[in-house]
Amino acid sequence: MARIVAVANQKGGVGKTTTAVNLAASVAASEHRVLLVDFDPQGNASSSVGYTKDRIELSIYDALIGDVAMQDCIRPTEITTLFVVPATMDLVGAELELIGSENRETYLKNALATVADNYDYIIIDCPPSLGMLTLNALVAAEGVVVPMQAEYFALEGLGALCNTIDRVRDAYNPGLHLEGILFTMYDPRTNLAGQVKGEVESHLPNMVYETLIPRNVRLSESPSHGKPVLLYDFRCAGSKSYLKLAQEFVDRATAAAA
Repeated sequence: MARIVAVANQKGGVGKTTTAVNLAASVAASEHRVLLVDFDPQGNASSSVGYTKDRIELSIYDALIGDVAMQDCIRPTEITTLFVVPATMDLVGAELELIGSENRETYLKNALATVADNYDYIIIDCPPSLGMLTLNALVAAEGVVVPMQAEYFALEGLGALCNTIDRVRDAYNPGLHLEGILFTMYDPRTNLAGQVKGEVESHLPNMVYETLIPRNVRLSESPSHGKPVLLYDFRCAGSKSYLKLAQEFVDRATAAAA
């Protein structure tokens, strides 16, 4: 049975999709079977692994709202152990259609349950909001990885997301927990970065990943080539950082399951 993890932050521009794609790819590169679920209507995770809008026939919307099996929406990638369920702008409609549905928060959970035995990890790229789609992701997931920048306002956003996780745990998903906090676009030369990181570590001890993702040009370029960074430039700092994160991520998951 797959360990299901949502990558979430209601604040945009924090490296959420970059993290979902490259964490999924890096875990897959260590010979784990990984399913990347693009749950953001912008579809950036899909295009980052080679599925531009013109290549998508069936998407997560079809599995969620239509009569299409989740298995039929899954597509292979260049990494043999990494698979993706792509997304299109149709997913905006799903948010509206789910509002009036019974058990509206469990649609993604139920869809993923049909394929979970085929994978070691399922990683969900959430939209940058706390709406119905993100609620579905949090109900389906066991853990939440929170990418954030080391900036002052990011602390407020982290507090709001932690409160949301608590409410979802209490109302829908007792097993949901904070998997870890990942600092992205990190610049160790600034005092503010160190201060924010220290503040988070003091409030949420043992929750911050040791791996720090630096600002990296090759990491920023790779989505435009439809590749995770490890396929675009294996030797760059961004690739090395996500490979290191993947090992830390798997080690934590293994320890939690023991």
